[in-house]
Amino acid sequence: MNAFSTIIGTGSYLPPRRVSNDRLAADLAADGIETSDEWIVSRSGISARYFVDPGVPCSDLAAAAARRALDAAGLDASAIDLIVVATSTPDMVFPSTACIVQHKLGITNQCAAFDLQAVCSGFTYAVTTADAFIRSGQATNALVIGSEVFSRILDFRDRTTCVLFGDGAGAVVMTAAERPGVMASRLHSDGRHVGILCVPGNVDHGAVSGNAFLRMDGAAVFRLAVNVLEQVAVETLAAAGVTAEQLDWLIPHQANIRIMQGTCRKLGLPLDKMIATVAEHGNTSAASIPLALDVAVRDGRIRHGHKVLMEGVGGGFTWGAVLVEM
Repeated sequence: MNAFSTIIGTGSYLPPRRVSNDRLAADLAADGIETSDEWIVSRSGISARYFVDPGVPCSDLAAAAARRALDAAGLDASAIDLIVVATSTPDMVFPSTACIVQHKLGITNQCAAFDLQAVCSGFTYAVTTADAFIRSGQATNALVIGSEVFSRILDFRDRTTCVLFGDGAGAVVMTAAERPGVMASRLHSDGRHVGILCVPGNVDHGAVSGNAFLRMDGAAVFRLAVNVLEQVAVETLAAAGVTAEQLDWLIPHQANIRIMQGTCRKLGLPLDKMIATVAEHGNTSAASIPLALDVAVRDGRIRHGHKVLMEGVGGGFTWGAVLVEM
């Protein structure tokens, strides 16, 4: 019996509408909100992001990324027996976006499908979950997706948050294997920090109760993120018996280039070992890690046998890391 899981295909999808900092600044200026390319880049490293057109749901992005991952894996959708979608921006309250993706992919084998909510840490949580299903024999081929349409929860009157996020999706196909592709993972959360990054609203009697826009205490998130990302990276590497020097690549959550570079330096890694797509994609929450992974696989940087550490931190407060050998 195969006792491990491994990644055999990656895919990603970005909406066609690219919004540069200059374009966003011009749009915001029309509403009296001042910002600039220099202001955004200096604080985040972000130069552009992608936004969906009105009415485009999270599941459309997820399904597109999934199809590309399945093509890369050389696997028919009918072979999938587990779908996990990490998202904070689902199509609807219920059913899950995963069930909607299952239908859009034409998967009729009644496999398990569910959403996972850990915000920007969601992909690390989802890979860890799929790995556990495969290791326990409950699944053989898993489709793990991070997909977000954050543009619909942004307050475009708040320049401290609306310039940071974008829309997109990334996916991987995981399968049972004789070797440990997923070498180790560690997940954490601390609910004492719920208020520093949240969307404090819900549906109540047919209306939005509370605030349905993203709210963030940027300074508090920055301080916490740098510390926990280093800690969970060290913890995950130790669990696998791997040193930082043995890593081929680090893929941190693509939130802020300063946080990413700080984590890289704390691990003693050269910056050229870090995959960074934040400049072009912005922060796509649960989609950011699989988007960056797919970019680096397709451009040839990440190759078979490479050890890749993926880590994320998000609202909750949640954080996690996964070490994989490709």
